[in-house]
Amino acid sequence: MKVLLLAGGFGTRLAELTNVIPKPMAEIGGRPILWHIMKSYSFYGFNEFIILCGYKGDYIKSYFANYFLQRSDLTFDLRDNSMEIHKNRAEPWKVTLLDTGLNTMTGGRIKQAADYIGDEKFLLTYGDGVSDVNISKLMDFHNAHNGLITMTTVDVSGRYGAPYIGDNQQVESFIEKPTGEGNWINGGFFVCDPKVLEYIPEGTEGNKHMFEHMPMQNLAKDGELYAYKHQGFWQCMDTLADKNKLEGLWKRNEAAWTPEKMSARYGIEIMN
Repeated sequence: MKVLLLAGGFGTRLAELTNVIPKPMAEIGGRPILWHIMKSYSFYGFNEFIILCGYKGDYIKSYFANYFLQRSDLTFDLRDNSMEIHKNRAEPWKVTLLDTGLNTMTGGRIKQAADYIGDEKFLLTYGDGVSDVNISKLMDFHNAHNGLITMTTVDVSGRYGAPYIGDNQQVESFIEKPTGEGNWINGGFFVCDPKVLEYIPEGTEGNKHMFEHMPMQNLAKDGELYAYKHQGFWQCMDTLADKNKLEGLWKRNEAAWTPEKMSARYGIEIMN
């Protein structure tokens, strides 16, 4: 199963960094937050990624183009321009990087991955948030209902898109940026049936649509959107304060999203 990562936004609320690099490349503990998210999925055995690039996507492409060499012990013989690899510590990842356009909205970015997704279910999340959500249980929840999409929800202050969740965990409506506190909000970490892509218009029209607006609202109206309530750790990186919070957790060995911490919490052996 492929994992789609939305990594093309401008990240304007983190302008201190995003004037130079795309937000998914902002580092926690010396590694891009995008890498941390991928490690979380890899912990559950998902190692095939499609990164949906846009703003400063060349930085992300360069990172992965050089990643194998950076994670290997090498000998270069300059006499014949040869290279010998002694030890490779790179993860068993297959990474596809798509240039989905500078100003394309999230719905359009996802739609452009259709040919790479095929007819199988796929995972989807944002390239700027980490969590210790149990992906295995998330998958079990998704497979137990008949809806086309499951959205992980987290209970934090209401500054993001908030679903109204019915008694059976079916999302009855979806409201962007509600007021008040204590809402279950969109935390990303979706499981999607490929038919979800039919809710996003084709071509340039689709590029204008935020996935969180019309597509998800229509999925909710059609009874196809369900919420998986995650009560553990979740943190996005919207601002410099958010980045500093995550960096502090990493330095204090309190980063709940790491494979080591999730292994201890859920009793799951580290796979990668």
